[in-house]
Amino acid sequence: MPLVAHTPLPSFDKLKERGQEILPLDRALTQDIRELHVGILNMMPDAALQVTERQFMRLVGNSNQIAQFYVHLFSVPGLGRSEETQAYIDKYYTTFDAVKRDGLDALIITGANVANPSLDQENFWQPLTEVIEWAKENVTSTMCSCLSTHALMKYFYQIDRIKRDTKKWGVYEHFVTQPFHPLLREINTRFDVPHSRWNTVTREKFEDAGLTVLIASFDGEAHMAVSPDQLRMIYFQGHPEYDINSLLKEYKRDVMLYLDGQSDLPPYPENYFSIEVREIVDKFLEQSRLAMEQGDPLPEFPESDLLPHLDNTWGDTAKAIFNNWLGVVYQVTNVVRNLPFADGV
Repeated sequence: MPLVAHTPLPSFDKLKERGQEILPLDRALTQDIRELHVGILNMMPDAALQVTERQFMRLVGNSNQIAQFYVHLFSVPGLGRSEETQAYIDKYYTTFDAVKRDGLDALIITGANVANPSLDQENFWQPLTEVIEWAKENVTSTMCSCLSTHALMKYFYQIDRIKRDTKKWGVYEHFVTQPFHPLLREINTRFDVPHSRWNTVTREKFEDAGLTVLIASFDGEAHMAVSPDQLRMIYFQGHPEYDINSLLKEYKRDVMLYLDGQSDLPPYPENYFSIEVREIVDKFLEQSRLAMEQGDPLPEFPESDLLPHLDNTWGDTAKAIFNNWLGVVYQVTNVVRNLPFADGV
């Protein structure tokens, strides 16, 4: 069922332009259809803030449950926003106080950029933990992405993420470990997931904490795990929400930093660039080197030429998992609106 445009958030119009079904509030209020209220705590950096909100809103809106989806975006202090981004948040996002007052059926917590060696040293740590404490008692299910998974593992279980020798960056094959789990109903048993991270929580640490690993990668890492009650807290280390070009934009950013002398030349994202893409990128890099030697302006990064050669091999599975998740939340909240928290986190 559709997302309900209950605020003037610009992402509603942009999603509609891309074919997403968006229901105006006045029409939604005339229909006798159950509402499902989903919060998104968006902690992503300024450049990715609006893209991330649209990615998760699209996954919510593509679920086919018999419900109208009201998405409530909010953020927390301590994330070092620019004046422009903070003004956008102040104008279009709600507040955590309002979320607590009105309640949520489900919550998504995004990743974030960090600057300190330990997550509890970040300026956003305290306000984030306030959201976590409220959610574990008042939200039927909370889904965490990447950095927020690492934050909750530290907060609940005192498990620190560890630095990988190399960045896990690209698209990786995964497999289902619990095929009969309701969150994995009728999804592919093997599928891809994008990752972009330097840090990890090992599969053994998830399992030692009493969590159930539902999806793992063939290199031995856990991608998706759930709390002992199998629903209250859901943890992702990858990025099922990514668009087909999300890794390409990260690569473009890093290449431009390299050409500006601020970093080393980044490797290709693994299992993502085809031979055709690599040839186009190599040609661009060679043209850029010649331009710098001759003192000429750099050529434009060939993003539009690369896009037709990229494949999305994860979107259908991500959509199915979100559909299952919100379907379970729908069923549970049909029985009782505020389940008591039990059996660990």
